[in-house]
Amino acid sequence: MTDLNLLNQVRAFIDAEADMLDFEQYAEWLDLWTPEGTYVVPIDPKETDFSNTLNYAYDKEEMRKLRVARLESGEAVSTQTTDKTVRQMGRFRILDENDTHVDVRCSMYLSECRHGNLKTYPADITYKLLKADGEFRIEEKVIRLQNSNSYLSSIGYIL
Repeated sequence: MTDLNLLNQVRAFIDAEADMLDFEQYAEWLDLWTPEGTYVVPIDPKETDFSNTLNYAYDKEEMRKLRVARLESGEAVSTQTTDKTVRQMGRFRILDENDTHVDVRCSMYLSECRHGNLKTYPADITYKLLKADGEFRIEEKVIRLQNSNSYLSSIGYIL
């Protein structure tokens, strides 16, 4: 039986993360992570050995900070023509839970508007969340894009 209180807390945390990304609150987004946290966007959606395969993103703390710095500086050419992103998170399921961690899977539909063209990127996302002082911190976020092994046009923002 699912603990609905825990599910609601997890959902509120993930929805807040999506909102931070949609409204470009990158400093706040960085604060959601543990120092050891890993942000992964694999090319093969079935891959599990991320450190030994090619990924669109495999970011530890320093790379997350560099990615945010590039986005905030305007040096990320691929995002300069993106007017807005909107993430819709759904289908939340707790996969595992213990005293220190919660593993969650959910869906995401990310829409971007670029040059007046609307594109949608559906994905399954798994989170490994650390429970710390009554809050959550992200230890791992894996974004499995539905079309990850097809042509992806310049996604330079954070998924």
